[in-house]
Amino acid sequence: MIELIGIRKRFGEQVVLDGVDFEVREGETVALLGPSGTGKSVLLKHIIGLIRPDEGQVLVDGLDIGTLSRDELAKLRRQIGYVFQNGALFDSMTVFENIRLGLTDPKQYADMAYVRERVAQCLALVNLAAETEKKFPSQLSGGMRKRVGIARAIAGAPKYLLYDEPTSGLDPVNADIIDDLVKRLDDELGVTSIMVTHDVRGAFRVADRLALLMHGTIVLHGTQEEFLASTVPEVKAFLERDFENSTFAA
Repeated sequence: MIELIGIRKRFGEQVVLDGVDFEVREGETVALLGPSGTGKSVLLKHIIGLIRPDEGQVLVDGLDIGTLSRDELAKLRRQIGYVFQNGALFDSMTVFENIRLGLTDPKQYADMAYVRERVAQCLALVNLAAETEKKFPSQLSGGMRKRVGIARAIAGAPKYLLYDEPTSGLDPVNADIIDDLVKRLDDELGVTSIMVTHDVRGAFRVADRLALLMHGTIVLHGTQEEFLASTVPEVKAFLERDFENSTFAA
């Protein structure tokens, strides 16, 4: 379980998170929604300790991120896969080498027989051909790079997966492919996931519950039905903007 309790964070004079309470139950997928620049990615980075809160607690499986030693935090991070917004692949490395970096266990990383097997498994899980491992990121389409980023995130068999805008910059067809992949991996691997996105349609297709972050706080945290029935002005405006001229399909 992941819990954020009373999280406050500011950068200089800018208040980004202003008392955020947020939880993700084991085995579920939660979509964290909000317009660009509202602090969604900042919140996500608190969960793996890349950013420390000014106030509040971040709890992962009951462990307070802010109190962990460097070694303890490194051990916890082995349980968390992180999918960066733009893939964050290393251009000078092949797909094989990029996915290998996702192996957080030093023994597994050094065992080339295991690495070859695991890379092949991860490529298959994200629906990429085996020969993709020999290519460089510059030889891949945007959608393929996103899938390699996901393959790297699952390489270490994490308990949690954090997705930072996994469909940003993609056309609707490729965005649907990534959404379907996220849902399938959650079901097949049994992971607990948080997907940061501003795409309401994709969030409704993938998530068990949703949370809307605006003005530094969670405006609403609930099911799809609760979002659609909400009379909160910010929620209604956000949904209307994204679903205007489109048909919702759960």
